[in-house]
Amino acid sequence: MVVWAMLATQSPALAGPGHDHGDAPTTAVSGAFPQRQPDGSVVMPKAAQRQLRIQTLVVKKEQRSPVIELAGRVVMDPNASGKVQTLITGRVRADERGLPTVGQRVQKGQVLAYVSSEVDTEGRSLAQIRLDRLSNLADSVPRRRLEEAQAAVANEVLRAPISGVIATANASVGQVVEARDILFEVIDPKRLMVEGLLYDPGLASSIGNATMRIGQTVVPLTLVGVSSALRDQALPVKYRVNGDSAVAVQLNLLTTIFASLTRKVEGHVLPVQAVVRGPSNQSIVWVKHDPERFEPRLVTFTPISADQVSVTSGLQDRDRVVIIGASLVNQVR
Repeated sequence: MVVWAMLATQSPALAGPGHDHGDAPTTAVSGAFPQRQPDGSVVMPKAAQRQLRIQTLVVKKEQRSPVIELAGRVVMDPNASGKVQTLITGRVRADERGLPTVGQRVQKGQVLAYVSSEVDTEGRSLAQIRLDRLSNLADSVPRRRLEEAQAAVANEVLRAPISGVIATANASVGQVVEARDILFEVIDPKRLMVEGLLYDPGLASSIGNATMRIGQTVVPLTLVGVSSALRDQALPVKYRVNGDSAVAVQLNLLTTIFASLTRKVEGHVLPVQAVVRGPSNQSIVWVKHDPERFEPRLVTFTPISADQVSVTSGLQDRDRVVIIGASLVNQVR
């Protein structure tokens, strides 16, 4: 009995160094800062969520049209733009207002510049001298050459073909120009078009309207038509920039067109910025599992516009997904 009493009062025996199988000491977790957990989830206090402006969205499945990406360039609308070219060879002159500059607004019919025939040292018009010589040979020279010489005698007045803005100006006072030189281009900045290149002719019949992104602005595009003739092994596709969105678009801008297709895909619609890259470079989204806990989900997705994707696998209805600040949650270690 004495031995059992002594054993009962003794402390538990401890294993040798390196062989203690007792409970591992817990690591103190700070409640003030976000921390990554061993299972890959992130614990983020409410105060940190407000500071980082984390926003979530409850998702549900929708049917949307997928998009394909086309290399595009902003071009002039042939019905709302014009080129100002010379008909004769001569020297550029300006009126009392001077030559118009790039960005200047002009009205249809406004005088932009004059082109006068060149003169020699005695002040005689070279075009007049040529006309006089051809007139003396009227019976032996083609009538076309004689008419061209007659047209070259008069000074040419260059006028704006439409009301709009000067897009390019390639003229200066005293400049000598040749016939057909383009001196000015006038555009209506509210009526521009975008041309894309479709390298899969099989999709020509199923392509629809599109969007494109300029900075943080998404610009809607309306399909005008798809060409039936290949150019550089691709079909040109023309779009018209919608309404006031054209103000943010610049002529000759290179861009990416997100052209929608007529078929539908079913998935959960999210902003592009909601999908981030995980440690293994896989596409993931962050789902809010608890008020202060976020877990990563591997997903597959299809683009549906310039700023949205449709997640086709990895999510369920009623999941609360981070749509703003996902990259910040993804950086927590």
